[in-house]
Amino acid sequence: MCGIAGIVNLTGERPRPAGALQRMADALFHRGPDEFGLLELPRLGLASRRLSIVGLSDGRQPIFNEDGSIAVVLNGELFDYPEMRAVLEGHGHRFATHCDTELIPHLWEEQGDRLFESLKGQFAFALWDERRRLLTLARDRFGICPLYWTRCHVDDEEWLLFASEIKALLASGMVRARADLRGIDNAFNFFALPAPVTCFQGIELLPPGNFLSVQMTPPGDRATVKRTTYWRLDFPDHENEVATKPIRQVVDEFEGVLLHAVERRLRANVPVVSYLSGGVDSSVVVAMASKLLGRPIPTFTIRVTARGLDEADQAAIVARHIGTEPVVVNFGSNEILANYPRLIWAAEGPVIDTSCAALLLLAERVHAAGYKVALTGEGSDEWLAGYPWFRIDKLLGLLDRFPGIRLGDLMRRAWFRSLGGKVDSWSRLQRFRKTAGGQNASLLLYGLMGLSRDRFYSRDMLESLQDYNPYEALEPDLARITRWSPLHRSLFWGAKILLGGMLLSHKGDRVAMHSSVETRYPFLDEDVFAFLAKLAPRYKLRGLTDKYILRLLAERWLPHAIAWRPKAMFRASLDAFFVTGAEKTPYVAQLLSDESLRKTGYFDPRAVALWRKRMPAMGSLGYKRSGIEFGLVTVLATQLWHHQFIDSSLSELPVNAGECRS
Repeated sequence: MCGIAGIVNLTGERPRPAGALQRMADALFHRGPDEFGLLELPRLGLASRRLSIVGLSDGRQPIFNEDGSIAVVLNGELFDYPEMRAVLEGHGHRFATHCDTELIPHLWEEQGDRLFESLKGQFAFALWDERRRLLTLARDRFGICPLYWTRCHVDDEEWLLFASEIKALLASGMVRARADLRGIDNAFNFFALPAPVTCFQGIELLPPGNFLSVQMTPPGDRATVKRTTYWRLDFPDHENEVATKPIRQVVDEFEGVLLHAVERRLRANVPVVSYLSGGVDSSVVVAMASKLLGRPIPTFTIRVTARGLDEADQAAIVARHIGTEPVVVNFGSNEILANYPRLIWAAEGPVIDTSCAALLLLAERVHAAGYKVALTGEGSDEWLAGYPWFRIDKLLGLLDRFPGIRLGDLMRRAWFRSLGGKVDSWSRLQRFRKTAGGQNASLLLYGLMGLSRDRFYSRDMLESLQDYNPYEALEPDLARITRWSPLHRSLFWGAKILLGGMLLSHKGDRVAMHSSVETRYPFLDEDVFAFLAKLAPRYKLRGLTDKYILRLLAERWLPHAIAWRPKAMFRASLDAFFVTGAEKTPYVAQLLSDESLRKTGYFDPRAVALWRKRMPAMGSLGYKRSGIEFGLVTVLATQLWHHQFIDSSLSELPVNAGECRS
């Protein structure tokens, strides 16, 4: 993958501020250290930092069509490049490079904005059509590759800026870093930052499956900007699901689709490696990749040193099974404390899951070993109900079937109250449930996290956000969702929020590309999703067995103990900041001091001090303790984000070199 950026004058012909585009490209150096390219026109500038993976010698961007009237900069990979190139050459197109980026200008010539039907892969790109005076910015179906954009006024003219990371927008000198309280609230509601809202006022993340059209007009007239959805996450209506096909046939078909997805993601002009956790998802990917390569694929594994969280032994079983020797990266409290500021800088927002820092170190080890591409297993849990809250919600749903009384709802409410939830908090959660099209499993998780808003927000923060409903920005068409099976509704919101807003960003692109590593996701192949989406829930969650058809498939490729191993959440200790290592990290106390908390205004200093004091004595178990722990980490993460990007006076912690604020 790469880094792309650009500046468009929407209203006039005034030149871009001197050096702005270059500064944006420089801020993305880590995303593409191999090559640099610019396209500079009177009202438009495009920049690319390239990580060369396909077409190593001739893939410098921008890349053009035959007559140079269409230019493209791409971040990502188009996995069906060989097949599509042959088709286009058969239509008379002439290719000047061996790079997959060149598919896009030729497809645009033939299909215009219908080209998305022909693109398979992970991508974010900017395409300039000189004849039509049209700029198109687009993002892939699942949101693997990021693309941020904003509009601003400089020198009495309006500009549109876009980039693969927010740091590049700030580096332009044209965009000021200011907090968007809705983005901070999303972190407290969701553990994640799903598109389009970010923590920066005026800066949006283009949603997956969307493109932005900027139609240029004569100078003096404002260009028109329009966002269009070309693809959306969809499931069949309940009565149209595939429900009667024999299970063996389903597994056979799934095996073929997934194997093809892995094969496509092994295509590269550089070696490909794989992450390996010891869970069934990454283990199946590793086994299939090794079979396709005809040799063991190199693997990289995290060893979490906290008690009860280490999966390295299970990963070693898989490694021995396929005949590889994994590279193991140790990760514990010291690594969390040392690398958390770097994680926030890479993610550009609060990160609650401290295990994301482990992925930061894993990508660094991949890079240090000389590799650029790694396979990973994300997406399986989203399509196949792999998380524990799906099982819990199914049990509660069974209780709701008793005539005359919804026992499941009563138990949900009793659990919520046992965690300290108030009447107002429960009412708010019910409002979210209605907006989301009905009950979904993720609300159990988000309800736990949402309690931290009431505990830690300042009065001003609560008042500012009292009418904000985070679900409303995520999905404009709720009617179709109500026609789906309850499980598919839960899968939908999990993909919208957790997958797009955390796993593919804080645990995916942002930490991997920080070390110039591209991660690839076989379970996020378009054909894999299409196959799984149409299947009835019983193929995914059979009784309380999650990922049922994947486990049946895994029996063909892996030891039985791995194929049927219960889901283990990949996480790291959260209390390192407050119990085991607080004395080692002055920045924690400084960021959570009364003075710093009052400076940002987000949180109640008395509440933060109270729960910091109480938490170590609460023991190591219990959902209430976990909720408080999650909340305190989110407070710290938000303060650290504010320090890194908005006001560096909150602590003595140095802001990362190369930071950009105006």
